[in-house]
Amino acid sequence: MKIKELKSEGLSREYQVTISAKDFDAEVQKKLNQIAKSVSMAGFRAGKVPFAMIEKKYKGNAMSEALDDLLRDGVNHLLDEKKLRPVFTPDVDLKKFEEGKDIEFTVKMELMPEIEIKDFADICIDKFIADVPAEEVEKALKYMADSRRDSKKVEDDRATQKGDIAVIDFIGSIDGVEFSGGKGEAYPLEIGSNSFIPGYEDQLIGKKVGDVVDVKATFPQDYHAKDLAGKEALFVTTIKEIREIQKTEINDDFAKSMGKENLDDLKKEVKERIAQDYESASKMKLKRALLDALDKAYNFDVPAKLVDMEYDYIVKQYETAKKNNQLDEDEKKKKEADLLKEYKEIAIRRVKLGLLLAEVGNQNKVEVKQEDINKAIMNEAQRYPMQAKAIFDFYLKNKEAIERLRTQVYEEKVIDYVLSKVKTTEKKVSVEELYNFDEKAA
Repeated sequence: MKIKELKSEGLSREYQVTISAKDFDAEVQKKLNQIAKSVSMAGFRAGKVPFAMIEKKYKGNAMSEALDDLLRDGVNHLLDEKKLRPVFTPDVDLKKFEEGKDIEFTVKMELMPEIEIKDFADICIDKFIADVPAEEVEKALKYMADSRRDSKKVEDDRATQKGDIAVIDFIGSIDGVEFSGGKGEAYPLEIGSNSFIPGYEDQLIGKKVGDVVDVKATFPQDYHAKDLAGKEALFVTTIKEIREIQKTEINDDFAKSMGKENLDDLKKEVKERIAQDYESASKMKLKRALLDALDKAYNFDVPAKLVDMEYDYIVKQYETAKKNNQLDEDEKKKKEADLLKEYKEIAIRRVKLGLLLAEVGNQNKVEVKQEDINKAIMNEAQRYPMQAKAIFDFYLKNKEAIERLRTQVYEEKVIDYVLSKVKTTEKKVSVEELYNFDEKAA
C-alpha cells in the first residue's frame, strides 16, 4: 500500500492511496476460498463445488467485498501511520479500479486541532458579589403577600376604580366577526394590571355592575397571534361583579401561614434565597469572564465543517425568531449582512471553546456520572415545580434530550474544574451591575 499526500492546508488533508493489483487479487482469492467452504450447488455438497464454478458465479461479489475491505483497511492504515484524528469519517473517492491494475483512491478529511493546554493559574478574573439590600427582601415579601391576597365582593352601588377586580363577560370581534380566543365568561380582571391589551382596562374604570361597555382596543404590532397583530377589535364587555382586593398584612401571622415561626424567620429565609440567586448570577458572569479569557488566551484553527454546522444552527434560530417577530431590539437595528457576520464569529468562538473544553476534560479525566444527570434533571424540576412530572417524563422518554443534558453537564463540570485553577478576585458591586449582562458593557 502506497500513501501520497496531495493537500495539506490548515486542518484539511487529502491523500492518495494505492493498492497493488497483486494485493487486490489475493484478497479476492481469499473471499472466493471462504465462499467455496460453505456454498453448495446442484450435484455438489458444500465444500466440494469445483473452484472454477465458484469463481464464475461469485467472483463479482468477491471483488466487491474485497474492494470494500481494502478501502476501509487503507483508510485505517493511513490514519494509524500518519497519526491523524479526523473530525468526521473521511471522504473516500475511488479514482481507478480496473481488473489487473493497481487501485487508486483519495481520502479527504478535516483534522481535530492540536491544542496545548496552558497553565490556568495565569488567568485572573473578577468574581462579582453583591449584598442583599433590605428593600429587596421587603419587595420579595410584598410579592409573596400579593400572591396570597384575597378579595371580597363590593356590596355598595359604586363604580369600578383602578385596583378593583372586575368580573366580566366579553366577546371580541374584528370588523363584526368574532375571533378565536376573544370570548370569556366570569373572567376576574384586575384593573390596572395591564394583563389585557393596551387601552382595554382603562375603559372599564367608572363602570357599574350590569353595565355593558363597548371597549375598542388595538392589538400590539408584535402580538403573538399574527392574524390579530396591529388590528383594532371591539370587545362587548359586561360587568358582572366588582371585587375589592384585600391587603395581606406582612406580620408574624403571615409568616406562620408560610410555615415559619415569625416574621424575622421568614425574612431570613427570603434573604438566603435572594443571596442564592445573586450567587447564580455571579457564577454566570464568572463563567462568561472565564470563556472570554480562554478565547483570548488560545488561538488555533477550528474545523470548517463544525463551524458551518454551528453557524447554520444559529441562522435557523435567527430566521425562526424573525418569522415570529421575536428578534431583540439590538438585532432589529442591524442590517442582516452585519448580523450574519456576527453569527459567523459567534459560531467560530463556540466551536473553538467547545473543542478546548473537551480537550481539558479529556486530559483531566472529567466524567459525567448518572448521579450528575439525575441531579441536573432534579434541579430543572425544582425550577418549575408545577411541571415537575412533565419534566421527568420528558427526559425518561427522550434519549436525545438526555444526551444534550449530558453535554451541558459535562461542560459545566469542565468549567468548574478550570475555575478551581484560575485566580479569582472578589469584587463587590451593586445589584444592578451584578445583573448587567450586556456584552458591550462587559
